[in-house]
Amino acid sequence: MTHHTLKATCETVHYGGFSSQTPPALTVCSGDRITVETFSGLPVYQQAPPEFLPPAFLEICQNLPPHRRINSGPHLLTGPIYVEDASPGEVLEIRLESIQPLLPVGFILSHPDKGALPSLLKDKALQFIPIDLTQGSIEFPAGSDIRLPLQPFFGILGVATAEPHRHSVPPGDYGGNLDNRLLQPPCRLFLPIFLPGALFSIGDGHGLQGDGEVCLTALETSMEGTIQLWRRPDLSHLPLPLAETTDAWITMGFGETLDAAFEVALTRMLTFLEKMLGLNTEDAYLLCSLGVHFHITQAVNVPQKGVHGILPKAILPRPIDL
Repeated sequence: MTHHTLKATCETVHYGGFSSQTPPALTVCSGDRITVETFSGLPVYQQAPPEFLPPAFLEICQNLPPHRRINSGPHLLTGPIYVEDASPGEVLEIRLESIQPLLPVGFILSHPDKGALPSLLKDKALQFIPIDLTQGSIEFPAGSDIRLPLQPFFGILGVATAEPHRHSVPPGDYGGNLDNRLLQPPCRLFLPIFLPGALFSIGDGHGLQGDGEVCLTALETSMEGTIQLWRRPDLSHLPLPLAETTDAWITMGFGETLDAAFEVALTRMLTFLEKMLGLNTEDAYLLCSLGVHFHITQAVNVPQKGVHGILPKAILPRPIDL
């Protein structure tokens, strides 16, 4: 296995969406390890303080080529990464090994007509928040002495589909803008592969986020992370997307309403219990009511809201080995 380093540059990032036509920024073999750099905040860089704008990020903001601008979404993504021999119908396993903020500042943003309460604010709200990298926390609001510990994760982990200009905001079965705060290292995420090479991209670094991401964003900031990408032709039977953390298995559902997203997440959890533990549908359904926890992932990524189901490993009779 090879360890690659993928820096964010005008040649290795794409903005606003995913595309089947974007040339790969890196080609790897299954199992290779990649240390990847991601930048966040291109739409607000002109309002940002200097410490938010390292030279490499400023170069991207000012000189990103038109062919790397895919759609109108606000996300700057590093990739895509091409995994040799990965084929449609197989599964991409993303192992998240580490993640750390690159900058001592992040931002949070809300707009009128957006967020979970779109009529609440009459004006745009944009605040840049100092990050105490030594203590691993922020104070918010400033002067309040309310301390929030960092819990960094990547908001976007996704693969390309046949769609040539897919917007970066809505999540889906391809992953994308999952905004799932539980995907903190060490963990594994399983996504379906739609195109040769998988064409995986990553970004939207979050320093911390509450379930729901209710105002519109989390603490958005630039990140460096180390991941492994594995081609898994043996896992096409799984209900995808699926994640494994140190203490839980997580199914995910997306829909135009939270009710619809919940039904998908629940149905996928039933499938997982039936396939991996051999439960019948009735027992799986009743077990979900007793021991599985369903949370709002995010309620703001129009038109796809997200719900995730959490199956604690502590209640299982044996480990599930994938």
